[in-house]
Amino acid sequence: MSKPVRVRFAPSPTGKLHIGGARTALFNWAYARRHGGAFVLRIEDTDPERSTKEFERAILEGLAWLGIGWDEGPDIGGPRGPYRQSEKYPQYREIARRLIASGHAYPCFCTTERLDALRAEQESRKERQVYDRLCAGLDPALAARRVAQGEAAVIRFRVPPGETVCIDHIRGDVRFSHEEVDDWVMVRSDGSPTYNFCVVCDDVDMGITHVFRGEEHLVNTPKQVLLYQALGQPMPEFGHLPLMLGTDGKKLSKRTGDTALQDYRDKGFPREAVVNFLCLQGWALDGTSVLFSVDQLVANFDIKDVQKAGAIFDPEKFRWMAGEYLRQESLETLADHCAPFVVAEGLCSADELARPRAWFLEVVKTEQARIQTYGELPPRIAYLFQRDDAVVWAAEAVATARKHANAAQTLRDYREWLAPRVGGGIDAAALRDASKAWAQERGLKLPAFFQPVRLALCGVVNGADLFDVMALLGAPAVLARLEYGAARLAS
Repeated sequence: MSKPVRVRFAPSPTGKLHIGGARTALFNWAYARRHGGAFVLRIEDTDPERSTKEFERAILEGLAWLGIGWDEGPDIGGPRGPYRQSEKYPQYREIARRLIASGHAYPCFCTTERLDALRAEQESRKERQVYDRLCAGLDPALAARRVAQGEAAVIRFRVPPGETVCIDHIRGDVRFSHEEVDDWVMVRSDGSPTYNFCVVCDDVDMGITHVFRGEEHLVNTPKQVLLYQALGQPMPEFGHLPLMLGTDGKKLSKRTGDTALQDYRDKGFPREAVVNFLCLQGWALDGTSVLFSVDQLVANFDIKDVQKAGAIFDPEKFRWMAGEYLRQESLETLADHCAPFVVAEGLCSADELARPRAWFLEVVKTEQARIQTYGELPPRIAYLFQRDDAVVWAAEAVATARKHANAAQTLRDYREWLAPRVGGGIDAAALRDASKAWAQERGLKLPAFFQPVRLALCGVVNGADLFDVMALLGAPAVLARLEYGAARLAS
């Protein structure tokens, strides 16, 4: 490459960071890191009514949680700032003035009423709705006087005849006829700049060499290329990432998974799984490997390998991948990651959970193969923190236990048999074999034994191995729950 790579991610702080934006940031960051370039974070906050500092902070926190670090940005500065568009209005006004002086732009005094009438007339004739360039032929000196006198005007870019050819690393050569490009508004009548104007000015100021962004921005490309040419500046290299689609093949929506990155973090998806899965939305490591590390991503990522076709966002595959990463974690690490979710669920305090560390590690061990996110652990182990006389019973578990005749009596008999055998503690393996033998001696099928006992101890239909559960509860709690369970079933 002839000059150092400089890429950017430029979100608008008008909402949380969504997964589509997170993927765009991830691909830009990986490209910069592979080529030893700079990853620039820029905040496009020219919509004062919708932009907030809270959303900006959430975006920065989301990127940091993913492990995406930026080399320049609003919080750390850099040699090409400022990195918030709201701080650059004087520069935008000066560039607009120069473009008017060079004939590449012009003031437009058409009122909203005239433009609405023009669009309605074009629509009635089934014509493409474009500005008719009424103000494009105004004498520049006259137009300048009208602006100086305070007459409201927008500033439009003057689109020349011809066509624009853009080299796209993902889509190849893309051609746009200028007949399809309107004389677009660069600056609104209130003096605020529009997106297509700001983004080019900023990319020029910041020396951006590559622009990788979502496919929805492809329509903006001819406007921006023409502006680069009008400013006498070299174009960056482009790459437009494929849309993220739901499993129904339609554009991703909240129903099919279009939620904020923060939502996945708050549900307890492992960070590594999120990064891995986002990378698979349009790119693959080698065509066969599904699980790979960030280091592998950086070492192998090439924008030219990104596919053109829409990427299918499959929530079930995402959950599967999250579970695979959980099972790769050490027990200590998994416990540390799960603990905040247990506390947030209100099951206990952080101090209470930290003290019986060995016990909590055993709790996590019993569920590691069954959970797919950190957030799934608390509801699965809630029974361990409930009072023995107030275990929450799921309706399905009650119905399942009541299918068996004499379920309450089974609990009483089992408690009577069990009590003298657990005085010194519970050995899960030994108790498992002995209990099964006891049930068989009584002519009980195992479901008729297991289901009432699980109801009494846990209040659910399924879960961890029943005798591992007993070891976690301890003998006093097991005996108490069997007694209370028998009374509840009998009533």
